[in-house]
Amino acid sequence: MLKQLSPRIVLSTILSLAVPLLVITVPGLLAQDPAKSLPMEGATTDPAAHAKIGLRPPADPKLPTLFLVGDSTVRNGHADGAGGQWGWGEPLVGLFDTSKINVDNRAIGGRSSRSYIMENQWAETLAFVKTGDIILLQWGHNDDGPLDDLARARGTLHGTGDETKEVDNPILKIHETVHTYGWYLRKYIEDAKAKGAVPIICSPIPRKTWKDGKIVRNAATYGGWARQVADQEHVSFIDLNEIIARKYDALGEAAVEPLFGDPHTHTSRAGAELNAECVVAGLKALPADPVAAYFSPKGKAVAPYVE
Repeated sequence: MLKQLSPRIVLSTILSLAVPLLVITVPGLLAQDPAKSLPMEGATTDPAAHAKIGLRPPADPKLPTLFLVGDSTVRNGHADGAGGQWGWGEPLVGLFDTSKINVDNRAIGGRSSRSYIMENQWAETLAFVKTGDIILLQWGHNDDGPLDDLARARGTLHGTGDETKEVDNPILKIHETVHTYGWYLRKYIEDAKAKGAVPIICSPIPRKTWKDGKIVRNAATYGGWARQVADQEHVSFIDLNEIIARKYDALGEAAVEPLFGDPHTHTSRAGAELNAECVVAGLKALPADPVAAYFSPKGKAVAPYVE
């Protein structure tokens, strides 16, 4: 009669047989190279609230400065290509003659039009702004979220009106009055003008979302609201969403795929370079381009956007 085995021995035997089988049937599962796996969108590159990510003052205070203010689609993480993701602000520098103008990318990943202000990042940027500077503003990707969730607490109210909602911000540990997306854009414009700077509003770049062979636009939401505020405040507007979406449409899904470093939102270096050229094309299409005299030879070669 066989001796009865203890439950511990039985379990040990099963595991000893199962693990090698798992490795054989699913090769690489237990030793997957993390560098080859795509990160969750924004999860690995967005700095924490108040994180210091190496933002420096404009290189030459005597020169005019083009400031970039926005989220991770403008400056991703530490702007070092982590996870294969880049914002358009980094390659934009190469399209300008930096002996004539500073290009200061002060965008921060994970921020919304609201949280960039509430974390005092906007105040820090304004401290460097002087008369004659230009500020490109691109918000919207992170505004469509909860107002007081424990993870981000960065959402804004929809639209451009004066509606408000009172919340207790669990990230900043303060009571806060939250406004609409349009209200925050108006604040950026007002503050920039008060410093003698020229604000320019950009609609947020498109996500890689296709419908009927075309990239989905956001003219009915953040792109439309951004245009509305720019019109109301009589400031320049670059419809970056539409300019880039037309490029993607023309390229087609297969060619657009390598322009992204994650499933839908953040671009690869090649995608960031395309988007930076679209920014320049949009600037050149303005009735009065405030940076017309500062393009590098590469920037001069970019054709103006034609609707």
